[in-house]
Amino acid sequence: MKNVMVINMGLKSIRCIIFNEMGTKLYNEALPIKTAISAEKVEQDPEEWWQSAKELIIRGVRECKEVCIDYITVTASASCLVCIDENGVPLMRASMVSDKRAEDESLYIAKMDEFKEVYKETLTDMSASLMLPRILWVKRNMPEAFNRTDKFMTPNDYMLFMLSGVCATDYFNAIKYHYNAKRGYYPEKLLKALEISKEKLPEVLNPGDTIGQVLPNLAKELGFNKEVEVVISSYDAICSFIGSGASEDGDASDVSGTVTVLRALSRNKNPKNNSLIYNLPLYSEEAYIIGGSNNLGGGLIEWVKQCYYQNEVYPYEIMEKEAGESVLGAKGLVFLPYLLGERAPIWDDNARGVFFGIERMHTRKDMTRAVFESTGYIDMDMIAAVEETGTKIKSVRLSGGLARINLISQIKADILGRDILVLSEFETTSTGAAMMVLLGKGYFSDLREAAERFVSVRMIIKPNMTNHQKYIYMYELYKDTYRTVKELYVRRKKIIKEMVDDREVRIENL
Repeated sequence: MKNVMVINMGLKSIRCIIFNEMGTKLYNEALPIKTAISAEKVEQDPEEWWQSAKELIIRGVRECKEVCIDYITVTASASCLVCIDENGVPLMRASMVSDKRAEDESLYIAKMDEFKEVYKETLTDMSASLMLPRILWVKRNMPEAFNRTDKFMTPNDYMLFMLSGVCATDYFNAIKYHYNAKRGYYPEKLLKALEISKEKLPEVLNPGDTIGQVLPNLAKELGFNKEVEVVISSYDAICSFIGSGASEDGDASDVSGTVTVLRALSRNKNPKNNSLIYNLPLYSEEAYIIGGSNNLGGGLIEWVKQCYYQNEVYPYEIMEKEAGESVLGAKGLVFLPYLLGERAPIWDDNARGVFFGIERMHTRKDMTRAVFESTGYIDMDMIAAVEETGTKIKSVRLSGGLARINLISQIKADILGRDILVLSEFETTSTGAAMMVLLGKGYFSDLREAAERFVSVRMIIKPNMTNHQKYIYMYELYKDTYRTVKELYVRRKKIIKEMVDDREVRIENL
């Protein structure tokens, strides 16, 4: 029986889970991760990741002392930049995916002729949340750190490097550097124009490839009782999609942890491209993973708890009860959920949260209901973008922390007008990472077989189509509200830069 250890770094915690090849979870424990946030900055400490990971691995090995770990893999957020020196020491805190400081660099690169050539080949647009603008920001603003950097990495790459001593990444992560996955190369002309050395970027391999073994001295420190292979999986959004069990054409997955990830499987050999979302090749299946991630999903509920329910003993239960006591449409209250700006599908770093339509009669019940409903509008936006590629969404598989709140699941079904399949396992990211490792090692013939072993559906929620028709009007109001205030976001940003003290705040629950 083969066993896989998964290190899963979310935005608010790091988790260690051990699976066997039957899909049984043998160990599961987590530690919190601190995040430093200011107006545009979102950072974490890579050394904290590593120390926490080692602590969790040691605990897991001790608790499962009769279990031999065969493989270890890491999954984490994509588009986060780690800079290390020649000794593997981080030179600065990691800029996380929601960090917006590279906006000017993104606009600069987007205008370059070299980028226009890259875009024609990859159809990957430029954004401040991608890797090359982040690296250019370091070059412009922290030149000493840039010059001392031996390797630019994602969190996945950094943790794999610390385990094995090898600097490598998977092709899904490499696409965030505008790597051409189809032809297998980084954009050399663009890198040269930006004066970023290709040699400082990770080697690109396929998910499921072994990059080495756990370093001998480290293996002894961690307590491993045999040689353990370090295997590449991918970043969290890809792993969570694989772990949802979506395997048929048109199967979609909503994974709402801190962020919401909505993606669909397309077995169409030539899906249309939509620059608002990612269209990623899944070569092992001759299929595509189409969709994207936003900046906050379950994180919205944490924010509501922090604002309105801090003194409640059972905050989530009270939230659900009170939102249920409001009415469909929250008595005409609309919430734009862009507290950290937004990625797919609107790609607006300046956007911020808005309550529209507040009246004297509204209470926290209605405000909570409006936030709950915004999670469904997020999915509606994503599905509209996915279906523009020609992929028709049949049903949506639901997992992540938000899937624990039944009212939100029903609201999503009603807004989308589709069946919602709530999965038995809420934590699909680690599941998907383990599945990718075992698929790569040949223990399953394809995604369908792996899904049959690892994934099950807990319940199916049917939409209320009468409610769906009403929600269509509210969704149109939601969209029009954003269009109306979009230009005001830009004006607000200019004013805030002059008025607000950009002091850093540290939080554990993003």
